[in-house]
Amino acid sequence: MNIVRMQQKVSKAEWQTRVDLAACYRLVAHYGWTDMILTHLSARVPDTVVAPGGECFLINPMGYLFDEITASSLVKVDLEGNIQSETDDEINPAGFTIHSAVHGARPDAACVMHLHTDDGVAVSSQAHGLLPLTQTAMIISPGVAYHDYEGIALDHDERERLVANLGDSNVMILRNHGTLTCGPTIASAFYGMYTLERACTMQLRALAGGTKLNMPSDKSIETVKIQVSGGNLSLSSKAWPALLRMLDRQDPSYRN
Repeated sequence: MNIVRMQQKVSKAEWQTRVDLAACYRLVAHYGWTDMILTHLSARVPDTVVAPGGECFLINPMGYLFDEITASSLVKVDLEGNIQSETDDEINPAGFTIHSAVHGARPDAACVMHLHTDDGVAVSSQAHGLLPLTQTAMIISPGVAYHDYEGIALDHDERERLVANLGDSNVMILRNHGTLTCGPTIASAFYGMYTLERACTMQLRALAGGTKLNMPSDKSIETVKIQVSGGNLSLSSKAWPALLRMLDRQDPSYRN
């Protein structure tokens, strides 16, 4: 790997975003959510020029495992697909399609995560989608959007339909494909994905249990919806420093 050390070459704000996004990649690896070198996480570069194609986001270089990603190895690309980093690495073209779509349409989405976990893909392939079966699912299911499968995301025309289906939601299930979250911070996008993935796992285990399910009442589902309204940011901001401390104990090289 020939990685240019970026800290002295970018703004303080961009470097912090790089460190946090690299941490997010390592956390995805830690929780076993990777798909070898596939799937992708991105973060908007906070101080790029707002102009057609001028905004940039950071994404992983194609060919790296998630536990290899560092702050310096992340690739900066603009909304037109032009790489703005000093790098010989390429990016995943399907990743560009998905992430440029969301970043281009949702200025509030500082971070976008897309995964192909076994449990997330399994639930995405079930006709009923995510059920409000558990407390974890009830926390997130009211805001889940759905996008039907159209093939590998290489057709840029799909971006318009993807963002139309996403709307103002921060959580999406890509039918027969995987999961997606976004948020105003990297921490909030990660916390949303953590909740979504756990809800998918719990649903599959419950459905595989071979006994009648106990579905919560409509009243209790509505109660949880009201109780957790707006709570993601505060919870994610408390969890994120603890997650970084864990990574620093395990392997702080993501900060390089």
